[in-house]
Amino acid sequence: MRNHRIKNIKKEVLSDNWYTLNKFTYEYQKDDGSWEIQEREAYDRGNGAAILLFNKKKGTVVLTKQFRMPTYVNGNEDGMMVEVCAGLLDGDHPKDCIKKEVEEETGYRIDEVEKVFESYMSPGSVTEILYYFVAAYEPKMKVGEGGGAADETENIEVLEYPFKKALEMIRTGEIKDAKTILLLQYAALHKLLE
Repeated sequence: MRNHRIKNIKKEVLSDNWYTLNKFTYEYQKDDGSWEIQEREAYDRGNGAAILLFNKKKGTVVLTKQFRMPTYVNGNEDGMMVEVCAGLLDGDHPKDCIKKEVEEETGYRIDEVEKVFESYMSPGSVTEILYYFVAAYEPKMKVGEGGGAADETENIEVLEYPFKKALEMIRTGEIKDAKTILLLQYAALHKLLE
């Protein structure tokens, strides 16, 4: 159901370079019944999917590491981020997208994925909703080196860590990526690796 307290929405494109930055001007009805004009900017980069690959027998998880410019300019000294495998939907169904991303980024070909939740990561400024998945992996599922799609300049390093070490990396600050923290905590809460 649409919000009846919002009306007269106007959209202005501020930038359409990498993704789209829109400025929205609208009227918002306050609790006292009066209306005020509000302006907000929203970055639209499309929706995405993220996945935690885990191996129960080995007690390990597969993560990735790559350079992230926005973190670098905001104080992350080397700009490198340890993350779960993730990608933009680009029109695909979330399950299809994440299977493709897993093979491109990690080199594993997986058939079964389980959607566990979805969330907005930065609802004050970004339109993106992320679909979160978990999936078991085994060494025999490795069909390539991973590293990302050649045309996407990703340069991804594939990492395999003991699950307990990955959880500890949250505490030490080696893992600062929200989607990764959420999926690792989901795995701990639901005892995926016990």
